[in-house]
Amino acid sequence: MENSSPAAIPVLEARNISKEFSGNYALTDVCIKVFPERVNAIVGENGAGKSTLMKIFAGVYTGYTGEVLYRGETVNFSGPAEARDSGISIIHQELNLVYNLTVAENIFLGREPLTRIGLIDYGRMHEVAGELLQRLHLNIDPGTPVYQLRTGQQQLVEIARALHFDSKVLIMDEPTSSLSESETGLLFKIIRGLKEKGVAIIYISHKIDELLEIADNFTALKDGRVTGSMDIGKTVVSDDIIRMMVGRDIIMRERREGTANGNGTGMEPSGELLKVSNFVFRNPRLKPEFLVKDVSFSLYRGEILGVSGLMGAGRTEMLEALFGLHDKYVSGSVSVEGRPVRINSVQDAIRAGMALVPEDRQLQGLIMEMDVAANTTLVSLKKLLSFGFIDRKKEKQLCSRFREKLNIRLASFEQPVATLSGGNQQKVVIAKWLAAGPLILLLDEPTRGVDIGAREEIYNIIEELAAGGMGIILVSSELPELLSLCDRILVFSSSRLTATLSRQEATEEVIMKAATANL
Repeated sequence: MENSSPAAIPVLEARNISKEFSGNYALTDVCIKVFPERVNAIVGENGAGKSTLMKIFAGVYTGYTGEVLYRGETVNFSGPAEARDSGISIIHQELNLVYNLTVAENIFLGREPLTRIGLIDYGRMHEVAGELLQRLHLNIDPGTPVYQLRTGQQQLVEIARALHFDSKVLIMDEPTSSLSESETGLLFKIIRGLKEKGVAIIYISHKIDELLEIADNFTALKDGRVTGSMDIGKTVVSDDIIRMMVGRDIIMRERREGTANGNGTGMEPSGELLKVSNFVFRNPRLKPEFLVKDVSFSLYRGEILGVSGLMGAGRTEMLEALFGLHDKYVSGSVSVEGRPVRINSVQDAIRAGMALVPEDRQLQGLIMEMDVAANTTLVSLKKLLSFGFIDRKKEKQLCSRFREKLNIRLASFEQPVATLSGGNQQKVVIAKWLAAGPLILLLDEPTRGVDIGAREEIYNIIEELAAGGMGIILVSSELPELLSLCDRILVFSSSRLTATLSRQEATEEVIMKAATANL
């Protein structure tokens, strides 16, 4: 007998959906069913068509062929607001917040409660927003402007907004890309609660272990086509999902061999590349008083130095302060190659030999309106000038060198950087800084939101740079990433450095204990 329970009937369905951009098909005859009370995972490499399909479901893209059915009826949403009002919400991978508005204003945007006389009821907004933030264990004032939050906190605000809409279908595109392990566990608890209330979750992630833990079924896309679907049960392993995603087996990375500099013992002074002593970053917003407090460490030539900690522990703040982004609030001493340096600006940091690949590549790492060539040469324009003008031949040579070195996949250097996949955008950010010839590379969540193939390529790039003598500081929320790549790991908790671990000492348990030491 056919199962006619609500969970067995799709709440959302794509039938033969095709979507074209300038003659290129992003989707071709895609058929997918989304069921309530389930986490429906959509997997595939960057550029497979996942985000395009989600934007069709959420009313962002129109002008497709095929049919979308919602609750058994054909729908043609005119925009995201109509889809949202119908019960379909999306949490985008690249966050969709209004940065100069407060947390509460973003959560209620377009649906602000009104008082009896028709004014916005800010008291009610803050009360409800506070309840939503409490559910997510996000201890911030609802009146805080979004631009003052870290990327991980902004991601939780996006989730709070979706929860407020009481959606029947909730699309999550890489929702844990900036969350630590503990915050991810909390999100999974919320997702399971939504499932119990009958919500259909569409979940996009490149983290295979996540899928095996939270998803009920998955559908794989490759080059805009469905390559297969499967319920996730005891017999499904990560290799099954990877094979369906990429059409080949991927050999998972083993723990990297430590460098001569990386075991934290027996170092010769000449190997020290960067020394940071009594580093302090005072919070310009006063609470908490310190974002980084009394931190001291060294970085050696050829070393990959990992930085771990929960969201808000001070990891990103330390990198930004080192790179001269907050000079008015920073004190302590910094030496590069044994020479004291004073870093009061980004220009000072670059002159000292530093480069920063930021956490949010689209907001902070790239100029999305410009083409690939302009983004690649942005920091090294002086090298390309001839009589005050950019030498296009030199520009092309530089871009070609890094395209080959980093395996950047693109149609042409004149292609808008916004049209590249997330992994290739990240490679352009790395190329931009490598072109400046840095001694020290600061990487903040470098594999955030990139697929498993691009992730392995970025790992290889990091290891090659370290093998060439560059010193690398790597901030990551993913402990397996740190454990496989890093020679030593610094652990932060509540703005303080609580542990410096050698490769031999570092385990997930030891790191998590240090990351919660001051909580």
